[in-house]
Amino acid sequence: MAKNKRKNKIKRNRLLLTLFSFFLVVIFSTAYVLLSDDEYRGKTLDVLEQNGAPVELQIPEENIAVYKKASDEYDVDWRLLAAHHRVETRFSTMDTLVSPVGAEGHMQFMPCTFIGWSHPSCSGLGEGDIPTEELTDPSAIEKYGGYGVDANEDGVADPYDLEDAVFSAANYLSQNGASEGELEKAIFLYNRSDQYVEEVLGFYENYQEKHP
Repeated sequence: MAKNKRKNKIKRNRLLLTLFSFFLVVIFSTAYVLLSDDEYRGKTLDVLEQNGAPVELQIPEENIAVYKKASDEYDVDWRLLAAHHRVETRFSTMDTLVSPVGAEGHMQFMPCTFIGWSHPSCSGLGEGDIPTEELTDPSAIEKYGGYGVDANEDGVADPYDLEDAVFSAANYLSQNGASEGELEKAIFLYNRSDQYVEEVLGFYENYQEKHP
């Protein structure tokens, strides 16, 4: 009787050990795939789970014509403009188009960068004290050496107008090296963060694959 109990216990322990080993194999195999697969890291997937919510990576079709027009004007790859737009405001789908530090619009320009840092109120991070009518005035932007562009020629260079914002971003990137192939330099100057550069380049590579 005792011998049978001992045999049953041994069998039960072996079964538990087998199940536990199988469980470990599944866990580590899954972890390996997720950590080693570039697609999971967002370079070639259309949807990536981030903080439990799906994040669309695809470029809105209605935006492509705007990116391409700006690309032709400033000699900056339109897919790079799309990547910046994706990283800055998730293609303008964020709840607010004003960042905590004061960057504004579809492509998140600091006011002083948009109108020009020679504006008398510009210092620090570049929020400035600039009335809207002055910030969006093409003549004021020309005077202070800013990057804002009135792309649709309505007399206003508006960071909250998609076409103006994208052309302004193309202008900035072009003047800071993107048109000469110095992408990392231009991206870094747009937002001085190595992580930002990595994110923009990741989406840029994704869009190059999907839109050759």
